[in-house]
Formats: sequence, structure tokens, C-alpha cells
Amino acid sequence: MNRLAFAALSILCFPLQAHAASPVALHCGKLFDSRAGHVIDDRTVIVRDGKVAEVLAGHAAVPGAQSIDLAGHTCTPGWTDLHVHLAGESSPKSYEEEFRLDATDFAFRSVGYAKKTLLAGFTSVRDLGGEVTLHLRDAINQGLVDGPRIWAAGTAIGTTGGHADPTNGYNAELSHLIGPPGPTEGVVNSVDDARQAVRQRYKDGSDVIKITATGGVLSYAKSADAPQFTVDEIKAVVDTAKDYGYKVAAHAHGTEGMKRAVLGGVTSIEHGTYMSDEVMSLMKQKGTWYVPTIYAGRFVADKAKIDGYFPDIIRPKAARVGAQIQDTAGKAYRNGVKIAFGTDMGVGPHGDNAREFVYMVEAGMPASFALQAATINAAQVLGADDQGVIEPGKRADIVAVPGNPLEDINAVLKVDFVMKDGTVYRSPAQPDGAR
Repeated sequence: MNRLAFAALSILCFPLQAHAASPVALHCGKLFDSRAGHVIDDRTVIVRDGKVAEVLAGHAAVPGAQSIDLAGHTCTPGWTDLHVHLAGESSPKSYEEEFRLDATDFAFRSVGYAKKTLLAGFTSVRDLGGEVTLHLRDAINQGLVDGPRIWAAGTAIGTTGGHADPTNGYNAELSHLIGPPGPTEGVVNSVDDARQAVRQRYKDGSDVIKITATGGVLSYAKSADAPQFTVDEIKAVVDTAKDYGYKVAAHAHGTEGMKRAVLGGVTSIEHGTYMSDEVMSLMKQKGTWYVPTIYAGRFVADKAKIDGYFPDIIRPKAARVGAQIQDTAGKAYRNGVKIAFGTDMGVGPHGDNAREFVYMVEAGMPASFALQAATINAAQVLGADDQGVIEPGKRADIVAVPGNPLEDINAVLKVDFVMKDGTVYRSPAQPDGAR
């Protein structure tokens, strides 16, 4: 059904030209060096065939190149959001829509969400849950629609009644009609189930594995933080994932569930609300990354104050958990935990991803660190050594904002220029992304 949805979309969208025939010279007033974490003045970035060819000092003349003047701007590597859900967006109707809408409806919506994300400066994302996004990824790669480069998890893996159980909240009649979900649907209850679920994600075409190591805020269940996997089950997921070259991201709010996930060998902890000193020490020892998603915490805490926005079973979780994440992120930074950028966008409105930078700085992280989290750090989490820096031979993913974001982080909310793989999607002359 999803493939049919995107086949229909291709009628409406024209294939894009991959790269301009002539080189492009970007004249940047400043350039953010993501390796060093500082800004350097006046650089010309030459782009050929979708790659950075050269980075020259000053406003260099490049014969035969198309020149783009970004004086007064800071150029940075394209940003990566490591935690999004492009198939949907939170609203008071979200819980009923899964019963009323088809996958095709979510597919059409996802196209708009993807473009908003790209135009906001995010040239890559890791989508951590949703079958639709596997097909959105393919449509973007084929040039049928505009969007960021996607690492897609497909269906998340959870346990019976856990955060990723798709039948939570169903009545008895509907549950009986559907039957208990199993590894094919991403629900596991043993080591063998865990292995099967990963292999099913491989069959589905996933790029990364996502598990829900604890309860969650927005699932129709009481607990937001109870552990929901054994260490052996998590190890089975991680070991099987390695067979297919997959990294594993673990949604986790509660301390015990986080500890089990780190001991099980996951690549990253997502949210990490009740992260203890012991867990932080263990993450540093194991080299585990932390993706805070402060935006999502702030968003759900605010919406919990509104009558009717969330079902009654979810509202107290949103108020309690959401308010804590920003403080945890600040503490993790001060304790030297490795941090990369992620928002959990889809909880909040797509295209507002850059606000996470502002919240990271509010939590006590330097602006330079926040930008590194979304560039070179995020690339390390993905295992993508061809992006996250503006250097010869790397992907020409480049974003420009007015002024200097290291002096005023709010500049990231005013993206004027977006290039992905050498193609310009937004420029000062075309701020709405029309091309």
C-alpha cells in the first residue's frame, strides 16, 4: 500500500536534477569548523558533482562557477536530526487518526513534513519508527520528492504492552480480532523473538534498529519509565543487528531500562529522562551516545496543561517526564557524556527542529557544542564519515544562517540557505524553497 502511495506521488512531483553541470562557489562570510568547534572568517567553498571540491581563504574568484553570495552569513555543515518521526505529527486527534486514516494518508502527509525539515536546514535525519518512512526514504533517493537523507528504522521493536506495542489501548473485541502482535509486528518476549524481529527489519529494508527499552510518554499505557526488556533480549537485538551492519537506538526514560540497554550494547540512548550518575558513568565507559530530545520534553509538558490535548492516561506522564529532560541533558553534558542532536520531531511540528539548539544552550551547552552535536557528532552516530564537516571530498551538505550562531544561537531559526548533495533547495533569493 505504501509503495502505491508513493507511486501516486511521483505523478505530482518532477524528478530533480542531481547536480548542476558547472561548479558552484559559495562565498561565506564565516564558516563553522565542526572539527574544531569554532568559526573562521571569509571562506569560498567550491562544490562540484555533489561534493566539496575545495575550501579557499577569502572571496576567491572561480572561473566558470556559479557564485552564491553568503556574505554576512555563517556557513555550517548540513544539520542532522537523529530522532524524528516523519510519518506523523502530534495533535489532539492523533490517537483516533490511526483508526480512520490509511497508510496512504500518512504517506502524503510525510512528503510535506520532509520538505519542511530539509528547508529548516536538516539535510539528514534518522527516523526512529514508522513503516511509511521506508518508502519516503526511497522516494527522496529517487528524486521524486524533496527531503533530507533518511536513515529509517521502520517498525520499532518493543515488548507486549510496551511502548512499541501497536495494540495498546485497543478494546477486547478488536484485540481478539487482530490477535497478539509478534516479532513481525515488532513485539518480542524472548531472545529468539528479538533475533527474529531484527531479521524482519532487515527484510523490510530498515537502515537502523530502534528498541523501546522502557515505557514511553505518548503510548497508551500507564508507565513511562518501567524497564521492558531483559539484558539478554537487548544483547540478542544488538548482536543480530551487527550481523546486518545495523546500529541500535534505545528509547529509554527510566534508570533501570537505560542501564540494561547500555549493558546490552546499544549505540545510543534516546530521551534519557531519569539518567543516574551510575548510568552516565556506564555510558562513558561503553562509549554510548546520548540523544536528549529536549524539544519533545518541552512540547509535551506544555501540551499537558491543555485539557483534552492528551488522553487522561498520558497527561500525567507528559507533565512529569517532559519537564525533566532539559535538566538531565545539562547534567549529562557537565558529566562528559557523548551527546548528539535529536528532537523527536513529529511530537512537535516538523520544521521547528532547530529550536533544539536553543534549548541545548539553555541547558548549559556552548553554542559551538550544540552545532557539533548536529554535524560531526551526529555523523559519528550514523557511521557516516562523508558528512558532518565542510572539507574536500565530503558531501556538499551546507546550511547558512545570518550572523554568527556562536554569538547568538537564535540565528539557527533563520536559515537562509540549504544545499544537499550540491543541489540548492533554499537560498536568500528563494526563501520558500521554490526552485
